[in-house]
Amino acid sequence: MSEIVKDPEILGGMPVFAGTRVPVKNFFDALIGGDSIPEFLDDFPTVTLEQVQAVLEVAHCHENLEELC
Repeated sequence: MSEIVKDPEILGGMPVFAGTRVPVKNFFDALIGGDSIPEFLDDFPTVTLEQVQAVLEVAHCHENLEELC
């Protein structure tokens, strides 16, 4: 998926939102912690709503969420 990038040169290969240095794990941690999507986007303005929606679609269809994070 193009919205998630794994590059060894970016945060040691941790999956991040494309075009950012924001780990996908931060998004799921924020949701688990009770933040809303708008709150997450306010905290990480380099991430777009479209990216979040795409990641949620992949997560919905993915059995092992850990592989995304």
